[in-house]
Amino acid sequence: MTAQSTRIDAERAHIRLLGRLLGEVIREQHGPQAFQLVEDIRRQSVGEYRAGERGLEKLLTGLSQDDTLLLIRAFSIFSQLANIADDHALRRETRALGAGAMQRLEHQTALSARKVTAFLKGALFVPVITAHPTEVRRKSVLDREIELGELLQARDTASPQTAELTEIDAHLKRAIRILWQTRMLRSTRIQVTDEIENNIAIFARTFLPQLAMVKRRFARLFGMTGEIVPYLKPGSWVGGDRDGNPNVSPQTLDYAVRRQSEIVLDYYLAEVHALGAELSLSDSLVTPSAELMALAATPDHTSVHQIDEPYRRALVTCYARLAATRKALLGRGPVRPARYEDQRYAAPEDFAADLDVIAQSLIASGDADLADGRLLALRESVAAFGFHLAVMDVRQNSDVHERAVAELLKNADAEPDYLALDEKRRAALLEEELSHARPLRSPYADYSPETARELAIADHVATMKRDFGQGAVAQYVISKAASVSDLLEVALLMKEAGLFRPGDQPQAQLRIVPLFETIEDLRQSADVMGEFFASPLAQAMLAGQGGLQEVMIGYSDSNKDGGYVTSNWEIRSGIARLVKLGRERGIHMRFFHGRGGAVGRGGGSSFDAIRALPAGASANGIRITEQGEVVSSKYGDPVIGRASLETIVAAALLAELTPRSDAADGEEGAALLAALSQAAFGHYRALVYDTPGFETYFRQATPLLEIADLKIGSRPASRSKSPRIEDLRAIPWVFSWSQARVMLPGWYGFGTAAQTVGIEALKPLYAGSAFFRTMLANMEMVLAKSSLDIASRYAGLVEDRALADQVSARIAAEWQKTHDALLAITGQGKLLEHDPRLAASIQSRLPYVDALNHLQVNLMARRRAGQADENTNKGIHMAINGISASLRNSG
Repeated sequence: MTAQSTRIDAERAHIRLLGRLLGEVIREQHGPQAFQLVEDIRRQSVGEYRAGERGLEKLLTGLSQDDTLLLIRAFSIFSQLANIADDHALRRETRALGAGAMQRLEHQTALSARKVTAFLKGALFVPVITAHPTEVRRKSVLDREIELGELLQARDTASPQTAELTEIDAHLKRAIRILWQTRMLRSTRIQVTDEIENNIAIFARTFLPQLAMVKRRFARLFGMTGEIVPYLKPGSWVGGDRDGNPNVSPQTLDYAVRRQSEIVLDYYLAEVHALGAELSLSDSLVTPSAELMALAATPDHTSVHQIDEPYRRALVTCYARLAATRKALLGRGPVRPARYEDQRYAAPEDFAADLDVIAQSLIASGDADLADGRLLALRESVAAFGFHLAVMDVRQNSDVHERAVAELLKNADAEPDYLALDEKRRAALLEEELSHARPLRSPYADYSPETARELAIADHVATMKRDFGQGAVAQYVISKAASVSDLLEVALLMKEAGLFRPGDQPQAQLRIVPLFETIEDLRQSADVMGEFFASPLAQAMLAGQGGLQEVMIGYSDSNKDGGYVTSNWEIRSGIARLVKLGRERGIHMRFFHGRGGAVGRGGGSSFDAIRALPAGASANGIRITEQGEVVSSKYGDPVIGRASLETIVAAALLAELTPRSDAADGEEGAALLAALSQAAFGHYRALVYDTPGFETYFRQATPLLEIADLKIGSRPASRSKSPRIEDLRAIPWVFSWSQARVMLPGWYGFGTAAQTVGIEALKPLYAGSAFFRTMLANMEMVLAKSSLDIASRYAGLVEDRALADQVSARIAAEWQKTHDALLAITGQGKLLEHDPRLAASIQSRLPYVDALNHLQVNLMARRRAGQADENTNKGIHMAINGISASLRNSG
């Protein structure tokens, strides 16, 4: 029996167990009649799915509203339980076999300690947690899911047919009962501070304990010893991402940094206290270094029982200084007070230096193994987390910067109409202003609220960096970056807060990161950056930042703009051009991948995606956004979270140190992919942007309007009140198509494009290109989760029937072309034939998600007919929750 089949069997066994317990809860809470209703619908749905029949729709349409809500809750919670079982099987496999990514490294003879260490010294890997609203579950629900996962783990180690196993099953049932009786939906819209707290829970549960463990596993694998290299760190946008979110402010940035600092300082304090209990070495038995003795607290500051225990006394000093640091930064000391008052640490590097003294003393006295373990983990943590835990980014739209700079220049009599200037004159003016120290801001001027807000953000960033360390806020991301002036405008705003210092060697305290989002932006990205690198000011500024330029790549908006195929190709092509440009100009390039959970937003396997990047794309590390429901699925469980972190680093190591050729980089392969992209682009744009009434079709044939009412995020769904597709955010665009089971952003246009360039021509490309194989693998997963039958029910909500029939027919025809082309190219007889585990996982859920879709459509029809009440809306939103849980990477 293979590991894959074992995992499938284990997952099914746990699904049956959790499903049985859920059934018992429903029977006990609502009576045998309600249980029988759920069971009858479940059996019919599963039976019809397996037989390919369609009778469920009619049966579900005649239900009462109470029965509808009962079924939505039952199938939604069952989907959550199925996910828990799936995650548990993965977690058990990871523990038994080791993480898949690490396994792939073990037999790579080319990965020597010298090569790996040299690579990691110049690289930085950062998963950046965002607050993009596709996580519909409440934290209370997530907490129960974590509890159930832990109980399944305990069940695996319990002896069969014992009282222990019986008690665990009883505990499982209690947790399911609580889940059943917990409100699925938020009663009020989530606030930015709520999003911050959700992130902090993930940081505390997974990143704090696991990050050091990840680094130790790599060190052991490659025999790396010596200095601590901080190549892996967490990042966050939550509280600092202002693009289109008026609720993000200087106050939310302040709250995020301070709460993160509170969590990490308390973690350090607890670890120092634990080390004090651990290192009870007596100076009558060991010989501590002079530096250690100088660090040790004096006898009047320690217990009389610790006079001969220099390591404990040294840790008493560390604890006292950490406690003083906490009080200075946060206004209050720790719950466990220090034994005496000492000076605070001015910077995390000072704390790290004290820990180094302890470690070196242990090593010098022959106790190197004691310097490992908890002490080494703490030293690794301080290097990664500082006093801020996660590196914060700030982000804003270039249009906002443009208006703020125009107002500053006008009020300072430097330029009356900046917005009227062409790009060349703008760049020249900005470079001139950045060449001297004269500020533009005046304390006597009244600025617009927008400009005042941007200046206040810059001021707060300066304060956060001063108080919590330079790593507290490190990057300034520019959305809709399209020109050199877009980068220089940010430098000018930074200058007003002292974050940019002019001179012969200008110093920028934030790394300015342009985000190229649309297809046109991606195509022009190398030209824009080439012009920027040609500027003496930019050259001098980058020289002060290690000669490294970070560029962010937008997966979501490029997909919405040009479709799945063109987005993938232009992202790869744009990165390749930027890598080449950096090599030519002597600039180190690091890429920040703005990937979402859904394939239509760059989702899919991180390992395969990183390995399929152009050569050199991860030479200096990688930053990747982790968004929505993907955050909890990848990092909510510590074991899976550790594997996720290992995957990022391992994939980059393999990509850069054991590179493989890719047919996409050859002249013939590139020409074929360019032709494929051009054909797909034209077909996609013809539907989405050139079809009269398509915006209306999209809004009526998906639950877009209902999703907008969900209280799952602090950010509005659109950048403006315009109904245009161009102005809709990519997240609700993808999320809506996923709910309606069309999944259009993840495949549309490929079938026609494949026929245009020739199926036979694409088969050798599939064999020789990891990039093309990854693109098709992600598309295949999306197709497996889609359903044209379900989609037709949503299309039935469109008021203009002629429009509905026309657009639906075009979508169905393209789906079939795409389906057939994919099977022909990959040599499969059916979808996911080459991945039976994923196929089994999806197929076990689809009967339930089909039922949820039918129920959702019925309620949406009632709402749109003006017959909705509070329970109707509640049912729709519960169904959104359940469908999202079933599909997992829906947004």
